[in-house]
Amino acid sequence: MNPIQEYFFRIEEPQRSTLLFLRKKILESDPEHITETLSFGLPFIKYKKKMLCYFYYSKKHKKHYLSFCHGDRLDHPELISEGRKKFKILLIDENADLPLDFILKILDEVKQYIKP
Repeated sequence: MNPIQEYFFRIEEPQRSTLLFLRKKILESDPEHITETLSFGLPFIKYKKKMLCYFYYSKKHKKHYLSFCHGDRLDHPELISEGRKKFKILLIDENADLPLDFILKILDEVKQYIKP
């Protein structure tokens, strides 16, 4: 098992399945340009080798989240900044329907701000 897989397999169910599904869909959304890496012990998703987003856990909210690079340029009430300067997060609720289309839309928005 590689380190990225190990990160996800340390997470309890049902969160693990939700996050693995989300990871798979993000990677499949643009397989030519989207890759993943482990940085600072966290799974990062990159677009053309530049940071796009990463997975993490909020102790404050007690939920996993997806943190979007260039979040400061995004205007969606569902995204939380909580004092972050360049990132905004989307909390993932494993007991609700996953807003996959919304997440992919946000990723497309972020891609516009990534310089080649």
